[in-house]
Amino acid sequence: MPTKDNLESFLKNIDEITDIIQDLNSSDESHRQEAFLKADKRLALLKNKDNDDGIRTTANRTVINTSPEGMCASGSTYHANKDSRLMQENVLEHLEKDAKERAERRKENTAMANALKELGNKAFSKGDYETAVKCYSEGVEKLRDMQVLYTNRAQAFIKLEKYENAISDCQWALKCNEKCAKAYVHMGKAYLGLKEYSEARKCYLKLLDVDPNLEKLVKDYINTVDLQEANFKQEQVALEELKVAKEDAVSVTQLLQKLSKADQIALYYSGGIRLLTEVVKDCTGQTLFRMNSGFSIIGENKIILRSLDTVQAEADQIDLCESSLNLWKTVCCGNAENQRLFFNNNSVVEKIPSLLSSQVPEIQSKTLALVGVFTDSDYGRSLLVQSMNPHSLLQILLECVRLSDGRASTAMEILQSLSQDEKVKNYMRTNFSSATLPCFILILRTSKVVNREVVLHCIGLLGHLIEDGNIRGQVSESPECWDACMLFLDECSLLAAEEEQRQVLSAILGLMFNLSLEINSAIQERGIAITNKCMNLLNIKDGQVLMAGGKRTSVFAAKVLAVCTKVDSVAKKDMIKYDKQFSTLLSLLHSEDETIVGNISLCLGNCFEVPGAAASLLQTDILKLLLTHAGGDAQTTKVQQNAAIALGKLCTAEPRYMTQLRQLNGIEILHSCMKYMKSL
Repeated sequence: MPTKDNLESFLKNIDEITDIIQDLNSSDESHRQEAFLKADKRLALLKNKDNDDGIRTTANRTVINTSPEGMCASGSTYHANKDSRLMQENVLEHLEKDAKERAERRKENTAMANALKELGNKAFSKGDYETAVKCYSEGVEKLRDMQVLYTNRAQAFIKLEKYENAISDCQWALKCNEKCAKAYVHMGKAYLGLKEYSEARKCYLKLLDVDPNLEKLVKDYINTVDLQEANFKQEQVALEELKVAKEDAVSVTQLLQKLSKADQIALYYSGGIRLLTEVVKDCTGQTLFRMNSGFSIIGENKIILRSLDTVQAEADQIDLCESSLNLWKTVCCGNAENQRLFFNNNSVVEKIPSLLSSQVPEIQSKTLALVGVFTDSDYGRSLLVQSMNPHSLLQILLECVRLSDGRASTAMEILQSLSQDEKVKNYMRTNFSSATLPCFILILRTSKVVNREVVLHCIGLLGHLIEDGNIRGQVSESPECWDACMLFLDECSLLAAEEEQRQVLSAILGLMFNLSLEINSAIQERGIAITNKCMNLLNIKDGQVLMAGGKRTSVFAAKVLAVCTKVDSVAKKDMIKYDKQFSTLLSLLHSEDETIVGNISLCLGNCFEVPGAAASLLQTDILKLLLTHAGGDAQTTKVQQNAAIALGKLCTAEPRYMTQLRQLNGIEILHSCMKYMKSL
């Protein structure tokens, strides 16, 4: 019966409400939190039920007895229903009143929790982690479901090396918000502190479930876990070797103890450092060096630090400086953790620029070798870039490139590695033309006194850098750079060795072509000179094309010609004067290299815009050649397109070619060319 069902429903509600009230007064925090959520949910459901029509209604407490007199049997049911409704209304009123009071208290607690959080943040920033924990804990007492209090306290616990507490706080933060990225980050760090590396990886990988865009950040965290796990294993092996008294392992600890003596003469330290260098060449030696405070013993020694001042030239100081640099190179080679510890010593790191610029060749060479160790890996390179000013580092290295011995090659290798770093690229994009380009220009201008192999690498490096559109724009707009390229091109033609000439010409013409992709006044003003130099490289003698510098050089020369004749009308006219009846270009149309054919076709098309140029070729086989390439089966469609454009311009400039075209049945090909002409 409905009445019985209502009664049972009421009693069930009473039981549930009673349970909620009991849990609200529970001493168990988790029970109280759950009770708050149940109470809020029940109130929300009741409000939704009352406001289905958008108007709040209240229970009708007026009772009308519709039963006839004498029907006393139903009277008890009526009174029971009435009492039931009244009790339910009283409970609901109690709950609603309690909810309002709790909302007011929550508002006050939220304000107090935020204030305590700020106090905790201030203490944390000052390194007072105990006070920070206390403030965050008081904040949690005010507001149990404030996620940021748990993650902030977890961070403070990590600083205090209370890793289990940090993990617990992160778990609470995730109960507040399962998508809390900071909770996974701090939990990963806490597990890392406990040396539970697999658990740390799991935490970091869960970040991808929160936000797939965090892939790079996750990769960095995983790399950190891998690094620390490797360090831990290295230290376990080192301790085992020390435990069994392995000779080299024991020697490392003994030598470091002797070197820790203060205020000894320079020869004492340089001799000890040389011996130490011999026993730290393997991973175990490197590990024992850092485990026994090797970096602080050597890097904080006043006598050793004084030897790094390259102004003085005493022999014993120079010897100590060289020994120290060689030791650091040895202990850091292939060891990421040692590299990190090296850069933690600011007293040593801040001297690297002056050591790189040392007037003592041996010191400069040793410093370059040390820096080279860091650029062998992404991790070491990032440490180097973070610790040093990119501007001064690049300038010093480019100055070293001009040296005539092995230091130049080492410096170039370092520069090539640094150019892969995104931070260095970002720096270059902002001021390449003023900060870095002048050094490249100087190398091109003084190439006679610079190692030829290094110059080629230098041109290759600049070519790599201008793949970035921003940097290419800065370089292409530099008149000084174009002039240096032209000067270098002249010097290349004087080289006696054919193979050397081929390599150098190919490199500089490739650079000039890439720069010419940017249309600006610098290249337009030099269009004639560039065209003449390229034509010199493609000159004809006894009916044969002399491809000075070989096939690759000819390809770049053809590309540069195509660009110059496109952007400079004077260059077009000058090239026609230089290459009468286009004998050189026509010969190049017979080339088997499609890149040469395509660019020469484009160059001819540009020249046909000059009045009379097309007519000068009436007695040649130009029409047949262009038809062959335009309608042929070249693998590169650009060859067909450029030949078609040249063919269209030829017939447009000189109508008499139409007769020859009909004889060769080339009208259809010409019509097919018009689609290319429309795009011009």
